Amino acid sequence: MTHIHAKVRIIENQTLANDWYLLKKYTFDLQRQNGQWQRQSREVYDRGNGATLLLYNRDARTVILTRQFRFPTYINGHNGYLIETAAGLLDNMAAEQRIKAEAEEETGYQISHVEKVFEAFMSPGSVTEKLHFFIAEYSPENRVSAGGGIEAEGEDIEVLEMPIADALAAIDNGLIIDGKTIMLLYHMVVKGIL
Repeated sequence: MTHIHAKVRIIENQTLANDWYLLKKYTFDLQRQNGQWQRQSREVYDRGNGATLLLYNRDARTVILTRQFRFPTYINGHNGYLIETAAGLLDNMAAEQRIKAEAEEETGYQISHVEKVFEAFMSPGSVTEKLHFFIAEYSPENRVSAGGGIEAEGEDIEVLEMPIADALAAIDNGLIIDGKTIMLLYHMVVKGIL
């Protein structure tokens, strides 16, 4: 596959908000495939990169997921409570190190070995974030706390253990509608892991 390098000239950038994360408006010139330059502008939300992890038990054929309130989904007509894989921002840490800590905070499972399976941009039209996707085996002995996240960060996370068949059915019936979670659950099936 040929790598294409964009020809871009950034004309200006303006900070629109710098509260929770950074929202900027960029004006730039992009060279089109026909060689002509076209002026465009885009709002770009920068929240840093993140990582996500699907915990699975091969023998029991179960996965560990979380349920928490996500305000943006609420204002888009959903009840706000999403079932997800453990995830978090890297906060200037290595992805593998950060996801181990995040998994323990959110799920209560302490994992020593994780396997990176891929990276992906989740909303490349407006958000800079690239996610690092991991999987890891767990057993009941790995549970060191109740999990639930960090209250000071507004987290109130319910930990769910469910059979992989139920998780896949939850995608089909619309109970699981989080992109990263769907990607990792399908990865497990496509690769024949569960």
